[in-house]
Amino acid sequence: MTQPLHILKLCVGAEGVEDLIAWQRAHFGTGPARHVTRMWPKRAEEVLAGGSLYWVIKGQILARQPILDLQPVTGADGIARCALVLDPAVIRTDAVPRRPFQGWRYFSATEAPRDLAAGRGQEEPLPGDLQAALAEIGLR
Repeated sequence: MTQPLHILKLCVGAEGVEDLIAWQRAHFGTGPARHVTRMWPKRAEEVLAGGSLYWVIKGQILARQPILDLQPVTGADGIARCALVLDPAVIRTDAVPRRPFQGWRYFSATEAPRDLAAGRGQEEPLPGDLQAALAEIGLR
């Protein structure tokens, strides 16, 4: 059986998880969201075996969305791309600091932060610098 493999991506322009949720609802309603990327994952089978897209917001991994499918799309420029079809549910995770990078990265299950317990996503988040400091010393 294939182990799930996750994808890590920067959520550019969002100030927090609520911004991501609001943007996706405005563009996709309550159905699956789509994130179009330039490259098709070479390890697609592993990604589709239960992988999620983990979102880095303001330098921290804060949320994930299960990847439901990978679909080919062609941009207006005629270039083939990959649409990551995402579960509309955005699952908040423990905050884990992550430096900026371009594109997306594979992300193993052993590296993935834990999902927040039910109801914790509704709590007022700690300030970003405090979350980063706690994560840095292993208290996330």
